[in-house]
Amino acid sequence: MKKEIIFGCFLLITLNFGWLQAQDNAALLSHYEKFYRQMQLQNDVGGMINALTHLNVISPSVERRDTLAYIYMNSEQHVQAISILGLNSSAEDSDVALSARAISLKNLGDNQRALNAFQLLFDKNQSPFTAYEVADLKILTGNTQAAMQDVEFGLSNASDEMNYAFFERQQPYQVPLKAAFMHLKALITFNGNNENIDEAVVIFDEAIKIAPNFNLASLSRQALLERKAQNDAQ
Repeated sequence: MKKEIIFGCFLLITLNFGWLQAQDNAALLSHYEKFYRQMQLQNDVGGMINALTHLNVISPSVERRDTLAYIYMNSEQHVQAISILGLNSSAEDSDVALSARAISLKNLGDNQRALNAFQLLFDKNQSPFTAYEVADLKILTGNTQAAMQDVEFGLSNASDEMNYAFFERQQPYQVPLKAAFMHLKALITFNGNNENIDEAVVIFDEAIKIAPNFNLASLSRQALLERKAQNDAQ
């Protein structure tokens, strides 16, 4: 009888503890959800990261994890974003996860894994912006000819309102996305072959005509002209 009473008391204490813990978790969840919304209103990135980290510990979810990684990526904390998402991509990943992983990996110099993530994202959204990233990374990883298909897709589907940002100067600038694709097309056309310099320069000229402020295209064009002059002098 005494053992039954002791067991009953133990069971009651355990149930009460579980109930109190559930109540505490619910209160914490409500608190950090309100805190997260307030940090969004204040545009406080550190606060949003803090709130989402707590929320994901209290009540883990793929959506919270992916959102947290995206905020890390968007604030240029790429190592932290990859620490959350991992290196490898899957077709089952959300668009948010693929975007965060792809951009972070590209910024960290892991071009092949970044290409894999961008390719999966492009397969889902068929976006000209994603096509540009795929083409650019194919060129960087040595798959130059395969990049032309993505460039042609971009030239056919990019609207005049779409712009792409470049950061090789101290002051970032934007050009029409079509001009950015023309720059890639010129690079693919040249592809290290001196016989293609004139054709590539013509394409660079078209890109600069669309975007006179296109500094990178001007630098690439000048480099090819200097190379041609050196070849002619030999």
